[in-house]
Amino acid sequence: MTGPSPTMQAVLDRLATEDAGLVDPTTLRPQHGRALAELTNMRWNADLPAVREARNVMHAGLPGRWIVPEDDTGTDAILHVHGGGWAFCSVATHEAASRRLANACGCPVLTVDYRLAPEHPYPAGLDDILRAWGARDPARHWSMAGDSAGANLALAATLRLSAADTALPAALLLFYGVYGADFETESYRARENGPGLTRAKMMRYWDWYAAPALRDDPCVAPLAAQDAALAALPPLYLNAAGLDPLLSDTERLVERLRDLGRNDRFDRIEGVVHGFMQMGAALPEARDAFDRAGAAFRHITSTAARGGVAQQGGRP
Repeated sequence: MTGPSPTMQAVLDRLATEDAGLVDPTTLRPQHGRALAELTNMRWNADLPAVREARNVMHAGLPGRWIVPEDDTGTDAILHVHGGGWAFCSVATHEAASRRLANACGCPVLTVDYRLAPEHPYPAGLDDILRAWGARDPARHWSMAGDSAGANLALAATLRLSAADTALPAALLLFYGVYGADFETESYRARENGPGLTRAKMMRYWDWYAAPALRDDPCVAPLAAQDAALAALPPLYLNAAGLDPLLSDTERLVERLRDLGRNDRFDRIEGVVHGFMQMGAALPEARDAFDRAGAAFRHITSTAARGGVAQQGGRP
């Protein structure tokens, strides 16, 4: 079993010092845990990457952030679904990540604040993401991206859209996602106590988001989807962290996709913990992960049929 890379260990040592005396936010009242998670995540917005435009918006009635890179060509855009266990984090905590995603992919990124559990359990957050998707600018080809619970919501939204026989994202970029609620997987057991995300914390997130009786629904736990639904997905890019309790979730999803004859790109990034892409200001593996995702996205979109979509710049 490999441990943290030297750069990951340096970040973990920093966090141990900076967060000494803090408690697990999932053990607090939700509003207090949310405030603590917001404070601890905002540190990663240091040294924000430069972009052409970054502004606040209202999109489908949801507060959001519209970020445009310098090399935007006006053809594509990404709806970025932030993670946080369906309960924490926000547009603000993911500002740096959204900027890195925009720069890596060469297109604007729209992030919205969706309703959070436990005050708003399933399907509230998913419904908000679908509402944001439905209000997208038709002048662009839209894709979706998400990290952790955001990857769950992006994939669940796509499954819902596919079942409704409506327009799908051009691509899905899914980073260390949560796709099932099996807490006995190899990675849940191997990384039960972290570092970083723990098995107990993930179980609390699940309890806030969806009751056990709902977890056979593919829009709650996408690993429950039928083969035909997975086969109909648009091109995917997936990654996973080698030191993550959720690693097996992605590996199980990739195995099912491979069995269906798909060749979606998957990067297993060793020596890093869950949520590592948030740490781009301090972690070279995070910056490299965005570059990998951007290369996959550019390949997918450059080979896709354009379908006569207008080439003018769009707005959310």
